[in-house]
Amino acid sequence: MATGRTHRPATRSRGIPEATVARLPLYLRALTALSERSVPTVSSEELAAAAGVNSAKLRKDFSYLGSYGTRGVGYDVEYLVYQISRELGLTQDWPVAIVGIGNLGAALANYGGFASRGFRVAALIDADPAMAGTPVAGIPVQHTDDLDRIISDNGVSIGVITTPPGAAQQVCDRLVAAGVTSILNFAPTVLSVPDGVDVRKVDLSIELQILAFHEQRKAGEEAAADGTAAPAADEPAPPVRATPTNRKGPEGDMPAVMPA
Repeated sequence: MATGRTHRPATRSRGIPEATVARLPLYLRALTALSERSVPTVSSEELAAAAGVNSAKLRKDFSYLGSYGTRGVGYDVEYLVYQISRELGLTQDWPVAIVGIGNLGAALANYGGFASRGFRVAALIDADPAMAGTPVAGIPVQHTDDLDRIISDNGVSIGVITTPPGAAQQVCDRLVAAGVTSILNFAPTVLSVPDGVDVRKVDLSIELQILAFHEQRKAGEEAAADGTAAPAADEPAPPVRATPTNRKGPEGDMPAVMPA
């Protein structure tokens, strides 16, 4: 049985700030690309630009790892790849269970990048009895009735939820009860978990809405630069209330009727 459930990354015990932990995968991705090109060393400025952060922040982040680089030389790429991988817990095998094998769940199961990053899709689980035994990415789908046994048999500590929103909380509760302590949630709903369980939410619609905001802002800036009006948002205008006026009636002055 895998031992992923009983081993946690060292970051918490070493007091690395959560903001720094969130940036470590960005550094690792940039460093891995450099390693694949056989680049031996990299300066803080070059690595910061590749990761999309400023170099002062990068140097501060690396100081938490005990890496300070060498003046005039920079950072050793291979050593940093190892150091960050170890800090993130990626030097060991992490069995992952995906619950909800629809289009998204199947796509994740077929994603080939998990294995190279320290993760192994150990189980696929779905509530549809017709899917039981059906292979997806070479792994047979198992029914949710057996969820507890599946989690235990595979030593799963990370669960991925790709179910419809209405089923996500129940699946989450069962994963937690079975011993899962980290959950990646793709369902468009907020999950409630007890202390000691970590949840990361991936909401594609929210990310698209943020991109739409930036697109709208860029369009407005371009329109302002051109001296033209920005395109109007496609939304109904609020009702307009007329200013009350007086009119003559049989009994003298009467207030005009205000449109709703």
